[in-house]
Amino acid sequence: MSERTEDWGLRESATFDRRTIHEIQRAADTGIYDIRGFGAKRHLPHFDDLLFLGASMSRYPLEGYREKCATDVVLGDRYASRPLHLDIPVTIAGMSFGALSANAKEALGRGASAMGTSTTTGDGGMTDEERGQSRNLVYQYLPSRYGMNPDHLRMADAIEVVLGQGAKPGGGGMLMGQKISERVAEMRTLPAGIDQRSACRHPDWTGPDDLAIKIEELREITDWKTPVYIKVGASRTYYDVKLAVKSGADVVVLDGMQGGTAATQEVFIEHVGIPILAAIPQAVQALQEMGMHRRVQLIVSGGIRSGADVAKAMALGADAVGIGTAALIALGCNHPRWSEDYQRIGSEAGFYDDYQAGQDPAGISTQDPELAARLDPERAGRRLANYLQVMTLEAQTIARACGKSHLHNLEPEDLVALNMEAAAMARVPLAGTEWIPGMGT
Repeated sequence: MSERTEDWGLRESATFDRRTIHEIQRAADTGIYDIRGFGAKRHLPHFDDLLFLGASMSRYPLEGYREKCATDVVLGDRYASRPLHLDIPVTIAGMSFGALSANAKEALGRGASAMGTSTTTGDGGMTDEERGQSRNLVYQYLPSRYGMNPDHLRMADAIEVVLGQGAKPGGGGMLMGQKISERVAEMRTLPAGIDQRSACRHPDWTGPDDLAIKIEELREITDWKTPVYIKVGASRTYYDVKLAVKSGADVVVLDGMQGGTAATQEVFIEHVGIPILAAIPQAVQALQEMGMHRRVQLIVSGGIRSGADVAKAMALGADAVGIGTAALIALGCNHPRWSEDYQRIGSEAGFYDDYQAGQDPAGISTQDPELAARLDPERAGRRLANYLQVMTLEAQTIARACGKSHLHNLEPEDLVALNMEAAAMARVPLAGTEWIPGMGT
């Protein structure tokens, strides 16, 4: 704010603030809507609005150096003969080769494998780099069918049928032409250099009964060995989870609106879906009413950043979490070392969100060979492994302080909320009271 603005007593509008004015002017200048990545930027109720009740007199803590706090999780043991056994409950969410460089996909596989967890292909198919470096690789089965290969289905450790994404439930994906290299185009059986839109719904079913048939088909292809996940964007969560279970899912993946995306309309990112904090209790309620909580595992994602977020999600009833944007940041996205390069393309380190442009100085969200070569997959994989290790240690620290010998033993009783919105959404008491808004006295 300039001195003149202060001297003249000018007042900024809360409704038409400078960001809003800029967007109106941009729309008037160009006649097109804004597209970006990175996920929702508006303030939303989140895990920061919850606190743990550590042990003191009425609860007995665990000794950190002598008493174990286990972190392992089994995913997909409802029907599959080969469920995933992960060492930690933090998985890597689906991000496509196309949206990300081959080096970035390899780095995600390396980092996840070093910590004994899984990574996910994303739209566009499976790359040799990712499969070769991933101990557990989840193959996404998306509406677009880009890169869909039955042989790759059989090579996967799990299959994730994607019905929605947190940043854009009800919407399809985008991959701009500047990122459609010859290799990306060949994998997707589409022209190089042409913008690609992914469909918002699957072409061969219209409801849960048809989905049940599709899931059985996938099981037949993989000899009933491979777990089948269903991924939904958080919106009508209670009903979506019940229908996913009815359709035969081994695992439900629930993605809240803070989840990232490589390229989507900003109006979609900021105004569609619900926060993951509000979605988890609805999902858990649906599973409990069906007698399926912990039998059908629940993976939640959308803005997970730290071990505290992991622990809070699990206390609310999740079996594991997924990270996407945070994993890219761990690899080196938005790193200050590239500050001058970010400035040259009109951004700043910490603010870069034009993933669709293919100009990422860090070599992560690009198909430019020179930029992609900047990312050393071995070094980036070690960074991701370090980050996953810290998240796990943080979650264990909190669990021990609550007297828990396993992260899955965390429960809503261990949590309180700082404000009424979070208390109502998470269905835990307002701090210092026994009151849960909307749940009676």
